[in-house]
Amino acid sequence: MIRLVAVILIFIPGVIAALGIKLMRDTLFDEFHPIFFHTGVQFAIGLLLFLGGLGFLGGFIIYRDRKKQQDKQSNK
Repeated sequence: MIRLVAVILIFIPGVIAALGIKLMRDTLFDEFHPIFFHTGVQFAIGLLLFLGGLGFLGGFIIYRDRKKQQDKQSNK
């Protein structure tokens, strides 16, 4: 059960980052989504989504690696 929660925690920010990449790509190829009132806003929101998802994934990986190193040191 815990592994399933971990997979979901990794999956959701990955989807958010992918959505951010799609919004930035759409801006560069002049595909405007009507919910945004300007292409610059669309690109900025895409960049924020991408950086937020990437930051969460990076933080999760760093936290997990540090926790594993701490467990290895305490077992010695």
